[in-house]
Amino acid sequence: MEIQSPDRLIRLAVDLVNTRTRDPEQLTSPAALRSFLLEHGESEPIEVTEEDLIAVRAVREQVRPVFHDGGAEAINGLLAEYAVRPYLSDHDGSPWHLHVAEPDASWAEWLAATTALGVATFVAGHGFEALGVCAAVDCERVFANPAERRPRRFCTPKCSSRTRVAAYRARRG
Repeated sequence: MEIQSPDRLIRLAVDLVNTRTRDPEQLTSPAALRSFLLEHGESEPIEVTEEDLIAVRAVREQVRPVFHDGGAEAINGLLAEYAVRPYLSDHDGSPWHLHVAEPDASWAEWLAATTALGVATFVAGHGFEALGVCAAVDCERVFANPAERRPRRFCTPKCSSRTRVAAYRARRG
């Protein structure tokens, strides 16, 4: 359970929240959670249980409000509850990296502390206006947009196009 780049941390937060949207639930089993962790740079061995899955889903719902109004309160709450004083570690032969969760933290505790730090770092550099929820009426995915002069309302170009086409068809009517 390690931290690498700030980009990785904000991507981890976005992807965690987006495991449950109007699309089917993605964290359906301990194996799915294990795959999620591997896809986000965690190294073997990764052992997760049904209890880990339930706890990670609960953390996901604690992270979700960060992308809505009141994000600072949500971030600060997560940091207060889960984060510890940062420390460097090179455990298991890995390169030096930063930890912000207890050494014996569960996957849920680690995700809560790590994603809170990632979002806090991102917001400190880009502001809350760089976080958002897709404006498409049939989507609720979240996103982080570090671009300076490109406000963003949609999670993907696909949602943007689909919304534009629907608006055009409604006008033609």
